[in-house]
Amino acid sequence: MKRVFVFGMSMLIGLAIAGEAAPLAQDPVVEARLVHISQELRCLVCQNESLSSSRAELADDLRREVRDLIVANKSDQEIKDFLVSRYGDFVLYRPEVKPLTWVLWFGPFVVLLIAGIFLLAYLRQRRASLQPQVLSDAERARVEQLLKD
Repeated sequence: MKRVFVFGMSMLIGLAIAGEAAPLAQDPVVEARLVHISQELRCLVCQNESLSSSRAELADDLRREVRDLIVANKSDQEIKDFLVSRYGDFVLYRPEVKPLTWVLWFGPFVVLLIAGIFLLAYLRQRRASLQPQVLSDAERARVEQLLKD
């Protein structure tokens, strides 16, 4: 019972201390633009999270850098170009289609196509091996003799 009381009190204290998160920028327009841009960028630490949802320290630094670029009146494309030049195409969730990123865009389809070709070849070979074999008269006579013995 004591543990339940302590747990309940700690939850109440946590709720009393917690408040709304203060916006990091004074200008809500800058913050909204930051959220929009950071949703299209990949966290370099987490790799499967967007920059806006990541809690990594590097993500905080990148968001701060993007915020500074927004305040410096850089366009969304200029900000993305800057980050790509600094961190590579990996920083974008949807990198541009260019020879350097063809593997990212078309690689899964090529692997799927190759797997499909191998599957068809395997199934054809299997079907051919399951066809009943026609025995010659000599082979049939030999089988009948073996069965009699």
